Amino acid sequence: MTKLQLVLPLAAALALSGCIAPTGPVEVTRFHAPDTSTLGKGAIAVEPAPGHDGSSLEWKAYQAAIERQLVLLGYAAVPAGASSGQVAQLRLSRETYRPERSGGPVSVGIGGSTGTYGSGLGVGIGINLMPRSAEQVRTDLGLIIRDRASGLALWEGRASFTVRAGSPLATTALGAAKMSEALFKGFPGQSGETIEVK
Repeated sequence: MTKLQLVLPLAAALALSGCIAPTGPVEVTRFHAPDTSTLGKGAIAVEPAPGHDGSSLEWKAYQAAIERQLVLLGYAAVPAGASSGQVAQLRLSRETYRPERSGGPVSVGIGGSTGTYGSGLGVGIGINLMPRSAEQVRTDLGLIIRDRASGLALWEGRASFTVRAGSPLATTALGAAKMSEALFKGFPGQSGETIEVK
């Protein structure tokens, strides 16, 4: 087998790996009060959770996606700060990172042996040909639905999603829609259960 025959399949595999944009499932955990009869009814406002900024375009995209899902559940969405029986407090965080590659790009191994017929010493060099890991975008979304008058938490959901930075789902508009749909799948859900939504 020639060197060219060895190199071509490797080059093709590396080129294909650059085209694929893997998307992990959305991991969702929900909790709710024993009585869920008040969920999905009446007016609700989506507002930033304490300590979170609700003025960014990114936050507003997630707010709109959450409002759409709440309306589908039977709520009447009202503007933040308006009079409503319930309030949905939204928190959002996004980070971009590059996974660490285990081990260095080059490794050297030395081995030796002795025996009846002499001794030997060998040196081996290994080169890691795997491409550097692609940047990832991790989004964490949290929502607590409270009774506005008492402040009592009626339902809480958390969703996490990691995708390659180059994927279309890394954009705010598509990511917000995917995460909000996953967050409310099977609403109100089994309290305390974590599910993966593809």
